[in-house]
Order: sequence, then structure tokens, then C-alpha cells
Amino acid sequence: MTDTTTHLVLNSGDKLPQLGLGLWKTPSNVCAEVVYNAIKNGYRLLDAACDYGNEDKTGEGIKRALDEGIVQREDLFVASKLWNTFHRPEHVKLACLKSMADLGVDYLDLYLIHFPIAQPFVPIDKMYPPEWVNFDDTINGGVPKMLIDDGVTYQQTYQAMEALVREGLVRNIGFCNVGTTTIRQVLSYATIRPAVLQVEMHPYLTQEKLLRMARENQIQVMAFSNFGSASYVEIGMAKEEESILSLPVVQEIATAHGKTPAQILLRFAVQRGTVAIPKSSQVERLIENISVFDFNLSPAEM
Repeated sequence: MTDTTTHLVLNSGDKLPQLGLGLWKTPSNVCAEVVYNAIKNGYRLLDAACDYGNEDKTGEGIKRALDEGIVQREDLFVASKLWNTFHRPEHVKLACLKSMADLGVDYLDLYLIHFPIAQPFVPIDKMYPPEWVNFDDTINGGVPKMLIDDGVTYQQTYQAMEALVREGLVRNIGFCNVGTTTIRQVLSYATIRPAVLQVEMHPYLTQEKLLRMARENQIQVMAFSNFGSASYVEIGMAKEEESILSLPVVQEIATAHGKTPAQILLRFAVQRGTVAIPKSSQVERLIENISVFDFNLSPAEM
């Protein structure tokens, strides 16, 4: 099946699909099958990360799709993210190569700094993914604690990311979970401009100022948690009833268009000119999520 999404053009000239598969919280035991089914049903953007703990399984799904001739490597847009414990310049390439090996690719279309937080290095053979905590028996009587590495700057990390582009390992770079101040700082020293900003965006968190600044600087925006708090129910950070999917106005618009509430929220994201990256393990839902390019929301509905 061919790519069923529209695209945004990056400042490198590469084309970024406007709807992709988010792999956060996708269980490892089903991840390979989910990725394969997504590609089979028209997905071309895969949003992965070291921290998701499933890049090896994502790679298995990619390999199956390639082996069956469903796509060629150049048809896919594969994104990954640099984790906090690899922020020191000497560790950035190590982290990138590990993600590439797990994903089974010889280059990444996009590599993002996951958080503007540097943590002490954790060797890959000791713990991978390293997660948010460092286990140190001298701290809090052995209780896991998040440690910060204040010996590296964001500028040093970003410049190490630029080196990946020069080496041909990565085609585009960018960042996640940052605001206008950090973007302004990066633009002041970047020799390879950031191509993508990935942040949480949905009708309860529209981030108009941030979106406008990104556009003014030719940075495309990937919006995650497209359904708002629904993304956090699984990890105990929100309640089911807080979901935007259950809002009467969303349900009314869905009824008017003969679409589901999820499709309305995804259409909201792509119609704003951002990229949506929903996740699902069900084939029917994967197809539903990508079927948002055959209708428009009115200005009032937006």
C-alpha cells in the first residue's frame, strides 16, 4: 500500500509525513507486528526512541516490511531520540549507533534531543534503556534517584548532533520538550539548523506562541499526546474521564463528519500544519487513525 499521508517539507528539503506511528508505550511483545501492520497500511513515519525500550522490535517490523517488498528504505521516515544519559559529546554518536543498530537502518531520517536534561552516563552494557534513575547505593540508602550531569551544556550536545549529520548518520536533527527560549539559544549557535520540534500539543494545550515561533524559523512541529490526557492514563498520570475524546464538542463534530472523536483530534493536528503521531496496537485503529485526509474541519470547528 502506498503512503496515505500528506507531507511537510523540512529545511533540508526532506519530506516529513504528516501522520505517523508513535511508539511510546507500545509493548515489546507486539511492537514488531504493530510496526509491520502500520507500514502495510500506509504509515511511513515511525517515531521511535531509545527510552521507549522497543527499538529492536521496531527494527524487526521494519525488516519484515522491507523483506516483503512493501516499501524500500527510502520510502520510510525513521526518527529516534537521544536519551538524557548520552548528552556528553563523546556519548552522542554511541547512542545514535545503538539506536540505528536496533532499528536495522544505516541512517536516521531524524534524530531529536529527547529532553533538555543531562544525566550521568550509563554504559549500554550496564542498563539499556537507562531510564530516569541512577542506582547508587550511596544515595538515599540505595533508593533510586534521578541525578543531573551539570558538566555538559545543551550547546555541546547539539553540536555533537550536528556532527552526526556531517558524518551522514543522520539526515535531520532537532529537539523535544523545549520552549521558545531554548530554541532562540540554539538558533544563535547552530550551524545546522534544527528541522523539527516535538512537543505535546492538543486542543487543551495549543501552544500558539511556540508554534508561531517554530514556523517563523522554518522548524516543523510534531505534536504528541494528540488526545491529551488519554496518553497518560496507562502510566497513572491521568484519569480516563479527563480525556479530550469524551468532550461533547468533540463528539458533536465527529457525528457531523461521520468520523470518530480520535479522527477529529488528529485532523485538528494536521489541519494546523503539525505532524500527528498517535499510537495503537490494533490494525483497525491504525487504519482509522491514518484516515484523516479526506475531510476538513471548518474554522468554527477548529
